[in-house]
Amino acid sequence: MGNFRGWEILVIVGLIILLFGAKKLPDMARSLGKSARILKSEAKAMKKDGESDDDAAATAAPADQSAQPVAPRTIQAAPGDVSSSRPVGEPNRTAQG
Repeated sequence: MGNFRGWEILVIVGLIILLFGAKKLPDMARSLGKSARILKSEAKAMKKDGESDDDAAATAAPADQSAQPVAPRTIQAAPGDVSSSRPVGEPNRTAQG
């Protein structure tokens, strides 16, 4: 699969342009970039949460573990996308109304 020649890549790019159209490609690339940024930020947040959980577990005494209420976690939207930022447990109201 890794041994494509120049003309084969041009044929594949041509087919993609024919299938999706030249006007849709920039939008698709933009949304792919947004998805990659969100994935990257979520991965960093999970890594940071994991490190803080490990630090808290190492410093807390076992007898000190009382059940504390947990605040709902909020999903951060991409910059400029205000409609998708909502608490995790709450249904998306814009889709229903």
